[in-house]
Amino acid sequence: MYLADQTWPELGARLADASVAVVPLGSTEQHGPHLPLATDHLIAEALATAAAEETGVVRTPTVTVGVSPHHRQFPGTMWVDPPEFRDYVESFTRNLAYHGIDRVVYVNAHGGNVSHLREVGRRLHEDGTSYAIEWMWDESIPDLVDDLFARNGPHAGPKETAMITHIAPDLVRTDRLEDARDGGLVDLEASDATVHGARTYYDAIDNSANGAFGDPTDVTPEKAAELFEAAADQLVQLVEWLDAREREELLPKGRVA
Repeated sequence: MYLADQTWPELGARLADASVAVVPLGSTEQHGPHLPLATDHLIAEALATAAAEETGVVRTPTVTVGVSPHHRQFPGTMWVDPPEFRDYVESFTRNLAYHGIDRVVYVNAHGGNVSHLREVGRRLHEDGTSYAIEWMWDESIPDLVDDLFARNGPHAGPKETAMITHIAPDLVRTDRLEDARDGGLVDLEASDATVHGARTYYDAIDNSANGAFGDPTDVTPEKAAELFEAAADQLVQLVEWLDAREREELLPKGRVA
């Protein structure tokens, strides 16, 4: 159920205490010369929608701008600073709790959001407001991602290209796939991104001139469908697991005597 499509009387009848919501979060940032800036939030929204339709839980509106200053050199990239992002997500999650939703899955598709969402979840758990956990789609199926693509990349590579190929194929600039590969960084381990154990970069452009990593030419519609369906299935299972938990299981444990 998509929350924003309902009227308040309809929601008043359907929202109950101890209920679950999925919250899609992504970014509006560069994804190489071949993918739209909307890539991350399109992925998050599509997966959250699929899980909500399968399980019947609430899906909230999508958070479309995230923590993306490391892509700022590329035109069009938008970002918010980490403290403001954390406070915003925490605030609307407390709002959901007011309406009876005490379990939340942050359906995340942007790496820059991960640590901040986990911190928000910790705060909400610590004071007993709600149990909110961060879920990053590609981290739920790492073996499949590695099996499908020979040269992965953490950003604007084959896995994200595959997801948009499945979700919104008209938005993939297929004539720029080779440009993305040849003008970007195919193999992160071959760069000087890490020297003597230290990470040497702060921004994506420090490693990739066009913002792409990996080889997106290795994508087919069949691989794209398999990737999306596998991630959606993992999210459905997570939602069902969370929905089956008793509230007492999820509250903070007491001090050890």
